[in-house]
Amino acid sequence: MTPMLAVTTAIVVLVTAVLSGIFGMAGGMILMAFLTFAYSVGAAMMLHGVTQAVSNGYRAVINRSDIVWPIVATNMLGAVLALGLFLAVSFVPDKATVLLLLGAIPFIAFSIPKSWGLDITRPFISPICGFVVTALTLTAGVAGPILDVFFVRSPLTRHQIVATKAVTQTLQHLTKLLYFGLLAAHLLPEAGLPWWIYVMVAPLAMLGTTLGKMVLDRMSDGHFRIWSRNILFVLGAILIWQGLGELLG
Repeated sequence: MTPMLAVTTAIVVLVTAVLSGIFGMAGGMILMAFLTFAYSVGAAMMLHGVTQAVSNGYRAVINRSDIVWPIVATNMLGAVLALGLFLAVSFVPDKATVLLLLGAIPFIAFSIPKSWGLDITRPFISPICGFVVTALTLTAGVAGPILDVFFVRSPLTRHQIVATKAVTQTLQHLTKLLYFGLLAAHLLPEAGLPWWIYVMVAPLAMLGTTLGKMVLDRMSDGHFRIWSRNILFVLGAILIWQGLGELLG
């Protein structure tokens, strides 16, 4: 790893952690896109998993009073089923697949009809969410916008949304680390990342999350939802374009 790549990675981790601290999702998508371009898929999944596990875990801690724990528990039931399925088929994505699916996720998320009733506080919806989101996390590295669909149509406040999502996302990224770092490691080329890169990104993720929380506290629920949607649409279009380039190139 060159010094320039290390510095660039550090800056991207900090900036995307701030975005994640505000919106709980867009930052993770941008970080995954950058890591997919800069590193191998295995390395990107591992580094992204560590960064996002720390970022989301720390966000969960500083918002702990707003966590809705019953949702977290039922959500993980579906996540365990998804992990079992991936272990059974031994699936790992390539770069084009990661980018295309990553870009498509926001459009899929916002095209889901409200009539489907994907409110995470409703019975049986939370484990379905856990299964779908974990499967996407193990394929695209990120599934925040899909996860968001299950939350924004619920009666939860913005602080409850961010706090509860933070816990579920932390557990999903830990699942990703388990899958790509141990259970499916033999299916991927060696990540080849020095140990200190993981040490470097952890405090930057925490710092960015703290800064993002400050902005979140000053933002209204209406602005929170509008900005989330616009950022994700633009980001999704860019990633699809880049994914097509990777596929056709």
